[in-house]
Amino acid sequence: MTITLNHTIVPAFDKEVSARFFAQIFGLKVQSFGSHFAAVHVNDKLTLDFADRDRFESHHYAFHVNDEEFDAIFARVKEAGLEYSSDPMHQHKGEINYRNGGRGFYFYDIDGHNLELLTRT
Repeated sequence: MTITLNHTIVPAFDKEVSARFFAQIFGLKVQSFGSHFAAVHVNDKLTLDFADRDRFESHHYAFHVNDEEFDAIFARVKEAGLEYSSDPMHQHKGEINYRNGGRGFYFYDIDGHNLELLTRT
């Protein structure tokens, strides 16, 4: 049996603003603004459902991308003036990592979630 993650809830202070931010940085589109969620289809198997919350803990979301996607997303992160780091604790700001012969970095979204991009798993 193959298990695939279908969707997950991403808590946000403003679901519509957060979904638009994520979609813009990742080069995606917000698919729907439902009564409970603002949905962004990451690919044909995964949807992030942004949901309004007053309080929540920061989450970590890691995305495996190819080199072209990495370049495009990294350019949008820099264009947006977002701080990024090579490590999950954000001690090496302004740097990317080269783990497993690939590239990766971390940045915070507007709700404080720690987002990771990596080209090699």
